[in-house]
Amino acid sequence: MSVYTVVEENQLVAFLEDYDVGTLDSFEGISAGIENTNYFVNTIKHGQLEQFVLTIFEHHTIEELPYFLNIMAFMAEHNIPTAHPMPTHSNGYLKELCGKPAALVERLVGKTVDDPSVIQCGVMGGQLARFHMAGQNYEEIRANDRDIDWMQATFEDIKSHLSNEECQIIESEFEFQSQTDWAHLPKGVIHADLFCDNAMFNGDTLTGIIDLYYACNAPMLYDLAVMVNDWCRIHAANPAEIEFDQARVDAMLSAYQTQRSLTDTEQAAWPAALRLAALRFFLSRLKDKHIPREGEMTQIKDPDVFKRVLQLHRSS
Repeated sequence: MSVYTVVEENQLVAFLEDYDVGTLDSFEGISAGIENTNYFVNTIKHGQLEQFVLTIFEHHTIEELPYFLNIMAFMAEHNIPTAHPMPTHSNGYLKELCGKPAALVERLVGKTVDDPSVIQCGVMGGQLARFHMAGQNYEEIRANDRDIDWMQATFEDIKSHLSNEECQIIESEFEFQSQTDWAHLPKGVIHADLFCDNAMFNGDTLTGIIDLYYACNAPMLYDLAVMVNDWCRIHAANPAEIEFDQARVDAMLSAYQTQRSLTDTEQAAWPAALRLAALRFFLSRLKDKHIPREGEMTQIKDPDVFKRVLQLHRSS
């Protein structure tokens, strides 16, 4: 993620003393993404190199964070490939660094994919269903803080910066979404941000689902739609050229339903879910573009990508 908080070496050395991870070898900031500060951290323990990711939370309070870290541990312990957070000597997962909450998690092997294959989309469909089913036994509850209410509030914050066309698209989409009964769709723990850059692969083997800091309890169908909108579209330099690869869509949906079948209500709501997922990221990217946060390294993602995705779903 972008680096908003700069960590000095002596600060990190002191931070690591509360973990059984050896001594600091090296560290570097991670520039991808937009929400939290992340560093790769390497340590030496008993002569062996150990690799971790340090996350400094820029927006969540220390009271909110156990939900996310406990989910990561829960999923890892239920054979869902996620990065297990490292416990401190006091057995918690959270510490303070630079005056902000921070956590150290294991660094997973593999790499993210920019242009996923049909096979990889199938793998993700099946794994998301397993994630959803495992999450049915996770007892903590957190509401979705990027729900339709957040979208409407965000639109109010930024609409003075938007074109008439953008305002018309967003306003008409809110009207359309009001016709879907989201409250009665099957709910559970969802990732809520499972883009291509939040999954690690070694070839066609999924080695890890990462960045669970939007996880919440919400309709599982929405989670699947978020993933389809990113994994199954044909990425293009020009957003106007973006299209969906039906073979990827079919592979993802089929694999998901081999693990968890969609209900009749979910199938009826599927077009609306695709549109809602597109609207959420269209709005968040517009906000980052027009009201950017300052950071040592920043990456602002193009909102026109999800404008195009939304337009495709609206026209289908």
